Amino acid sequence: MEQKVHQGRNVKRFREMLNIKQEALAYDLGEDWNQKKISLLEQKDVIEDHILRQISNAMRIPVEAFQNFDEEKAVNLISCNFSDNAMFNNRIEIFNNNPIEEMKKLHEEKIALYERMLKEKDEMMGRLEKLINK
Repeated sequence: MEQKVHQGRNVKRFREMLNIKQEALAYDLGEDWNQKKISLLEQKDVIEDHILRQISNAMRIPVEAFQNFDEEKAVNLISCNFSDNAMFNNRIEIFNNNPIEEMKKLHEEKIALYERMLKEKDEMMGRLEKLINK
């Protein structure tokens, strides 16, 4: 017996993996959509192709992902490939990024952004003052 892929559940899975709320997806799909309609859509076994294409564009995920993703097969594949014995046959690379350096770089980028924003605010305030004084 072949198990059918539940397309609505797949939409929900990918939406949740991307941390997209139902309201946000509804907004991206247009004014015909709302949270309730997304909720109902995620309960459907099969979703119309044109709607899947809209969702695909909004979430930037291929239509085939919604049509073909089978959680049970994926879990079996993962468990077969990552059992203790299989791990010895696979090459594992560990990247040793320095988290402190990464945080420092992010902090410096934020400071530069804030400085640019303050400069732009000061320039705008100057222009506004000139307009007011005229």
